[in-house]
Amino acid sequence: MAGLDRNFTDELRARLSVVDVVGRRVPLTRKGQNYWGCCPFHNEKTPSFSVNEEKGFYHCFGCGEHGDIISFTMKTNNMDFKEAIQELANLAGVKMPEYKPRNPDIVKQEEALFDICERAASSYSEKLFTPEGAQALEYVRRRGFTDDMIKKYRIGYAPKNNLIANKFADSKFLISSGLCRRGDYGMYDFFRDKLMFPIFNARGNIVAFSGRSLDGSEPKYINTTDTDIFHKRKTVFGFNFARDAIHRANRSIVVEGQIDAIKMQCNGFGETVAPLGTALTEDHIALLCKSNRNITFCFDGDSAGQKAAARACDIVMPFLRDTSDIKFAFVTGGKDPDEIIKTFGADAMRKIIDEATPLVEFLWNLANTNFVVSTPGGRSQAEKFLKKQIEKIVDSDLKSEFEKEYDKRKFDSWHKWKKTNNAVKIKLPDIDNITKSTLIYIINTFPELGERYLDFLGTLNIDFDGVAADLNLDVAAAEKYIVSLKLQRHLEKLNAQKRELTTQLLAGDTGARDEIARIDEDIVKYQEKLEILITI
Repeated sequence: MAGLDRNFTDELRARLSVVDVVGRRVPLTRKGQNYWGCCPFHNEKTPSFSVNEEKGFYHCFGCGEHGDIISFTMKTNNMDFKEAIQELANLAGVKMPEYKPRNPDIVKQEEALFDICERAASSYSEKLFTPEGAQALEYVRRRGFTDDMIKKYRIGYAPKNNLIANKFADSKFLISSGLCRRGDYGMYDFFRDKLMFPIFNARGNIVAFSGRSLDGSEPKYINTTDTDIFHKRKTVFGFNFARDAIHRANRSIVVEGQIDAIKMQCNGFGETVAPLGTALTEDHIALLCKSNRNITFCFDGDSAGQKAAARACDIVMPFLRDTSDIKFAFVTGGKDPDEIIKTFGADAMRKIIDEATPLVEFLWNLANTNFVVSTPGGRSQAEKFLKKQIEKIVDSDLKSEFEKEYDKRKFDSWHKWKKTNNAVKIKLPDIDNITKSTLIYIINTFPELGERYLDFLGTLNIDFDGVAADLNLDVAAAEKYIVSLKLQRHLEKLNAQKRELTTQLLAGDTGARDEIARIDEDIVKYQEKLEILITI
């Protein structure tokens, strides 16, 4: 086995949890950090068979059997090594490659890449504390990084010149490392004038770098391209530092960026990690679930953060077990975890994490937010969405419980559901019966308009299951009606805000004057839009 390519077996160990593989044969119960059951290799009544999720091994204190997912599959199925690998590959849903002895040149190249990355990190660290790195050092300290933090995470500075290209000019693996590229005039550094964050693999080896711009240029972050030792889709930033804390906290926290992850780790949330970029992958989730299946995703509260959360929900569904505790937390107000901690302290961040929304609730909210469940068509679409997500759950018993939970919610809520918009702070006049009847007719006749104007219609608190007379409107006239009503309602809201601000101005709040002027401009603009619509 030593002569075979270890990359694929390592991938299987990363993708498959030893608890899941053993649990298919042995009923396991969690006690502390380990899982326990009766040994399948000898007869016993008192469980002495221990499974450690973090280390990926099982051990029987009765008969001494010890191994990983591969040896367990071989022994319990009476398979040889290759057959066991094929069985595990099928379980992981990956294609089994042709096995061949490892090429000594590939081994040599990997060792050389590790060495280049390690020495490059040392060079960047040294440059941070030179006059060239003064701006980068001032920036990172302004962000609240102490010298101990800088040292722990090996933060550095890539100068404007070709530091790495000149220092490692004799290395034939320099371009393969992703640190340099070849141009018309020779080799040049990929990272220049960047604040540098080394990227570690799970074993603590530096395999790549993430560079942050210091002059405001975009993109804000650039990462080393994929190499033989670094794959962005499979690498979780900060995981090497977070592993022990994940077990102690019995969860991991996933944030969006490297600085957020570091600041969280240094302020009482050692279990925090981040994907390299905004794209979360199945490989990221597999790695985290191998350590602990309790994950709290913490994203910005804006639309991009909501989309990232929805994607995370979609990806995590196949990894759910009845021991999983998946939650979603959102940082609002245009801030990120770093800013929350710096401005309000770690307790404020802890409150956000503690109040995170459980997955079952988050998925239900997605269905109710993305579809007009006050109409038959919308409910049908929402039900298909929920069914599609639930089908991804591997555990049949857990899948059944999700189905029962949502069946109850659909029965209790959808026929009397009233969508509310918490963003509306000012109470507007109720809809009159004629307008209400017209809207019921439009939504029941043209459900696609209901979906298009979902956010607005949800503020009206109308039960669209009602019956209305046939008004003989075509879709264009129906949409014109909704848009005109939307403009009128917005004008009412602006006028209400203006009245409230005028009261504040009369009470001596001179700061309200500029806001009143802005509202006056908006009123004129929306009034013009309404007049144009009426004349069409």
